[in-house]
Amino acid sequence: MKAAVWHGIKDLRVEEVNEPKVASNQIKVKVEWAGICGSDLHAYLHGLSMNAHPITGEKPPFALGHEFSGTIVEVGEGITRHQIGERVAIEPLIYCGDCYACKRGFYNQCSQVGFVGLNRNGGFAEYAIVDENMVHVLPDNVSFEEGALVEPTAVSFYAVRESKLKAGDSVAIFGAGPIGLLTLLSAKAAGATQIIVVDLSEERLKKAKELGATTIIEGNRDDIVDTILNLTNGGVSVAYECAGVQPTMTNAVASVKQGGQVMAIAVFTKPVSIDMGQVMFKAANVTSTLAYRHVFPEVIDMISTGRLDVTKVITKNIELTDIVEEGFNQLTNDVKQAKILVRP
Repeated sequence: MKAAVWHGIKDLRVEEVNEPKVASNQIKVKVEWAGICGSDLHAYLHGLSMNAHPITGEKPPFALGHEFSGTIVEVGEGITRHQIGERVAIEPLIYCGDCYACKRGFYNQCSQVGFVGLNRNGGFAEYAIVDENMVHVLPDNVSFEEGALVEPTAVSFYAVRESKLKAGDSVAIFGAGPIGLLTLLSAKAAGATQIIVVDLSEERLKKAKELGATTIIEGNRDDIVDTILNLTNGGVSVAYECAGVQPTMTNAVASVKQGGQVMAIAVFTKPVSIDMGQVMFKAANVTSTLAYRHVFPEVIDMISTGRLDVTKVITKNIELTDIVEEGFNQLTNDVKQAKILVRP
């Protein structure tokens, strides 16, 4: 079968590999669509650990891709809850089940947490092997394209659900990439009435406006905080940090009202500082989430019932053979792109 295999920095090869075999308690999925995530892009540009993962025992080279949907084509011994032919979305978290976090149900905080597609073969392939607990059945009215967006939507949905947002609140979203846009949709669905989005890209801001942002602000302006404070009569209830850099974190803290909250969703590749004087004066809360837990069924239901229209985040559909030039390189160089889906 064909797969997009990571061999090193900027060395992603579409090549023929052996079709994977199912072991006990595993499921084989024919991949229909897979999304390119910022984590995939980071692996492509900056690399992956070459050490074997403590749970999977696998190390590169392997196929990337952890946002994917498909059809079950084979089930291993011991599988009782799923059957051949089911249309599914994959929750790709790998966790031990035995550590302090896992035993409390916080499997996304597992001390050895990993991902299918980042710590073992993933969804940029014709077929993928997943564990039974990773499989979520899609209703007939949810397309495979929407199914591939369940995973990134879960990141934003979980962050919004864990935040202090209440119906009627105002929010600011710093960063209008895929996670920022999906956070916009989730906040809107949760009842936010004033949604302010800040980004450097004019194209992404246009997309945010299309998805329901009430105000868009160019990220290179020097009056971002003043504008938000004036628009909201003193600050937003929740600021979602979806960019992962110092300027946006600084502005997020400065933009919340008394008793407000900063929810960090982005992965920060470098340490950032926080003005604790502002945090204390406002009695504000700065917190974060990592990935998601126990939300895939709710996300699928929200998509199925039309309360989350995630298809508008898709900006391009490509074939697996074009994944490097039309996928990874496009996302690196073209700020108009949000979510690119790949069909193996």
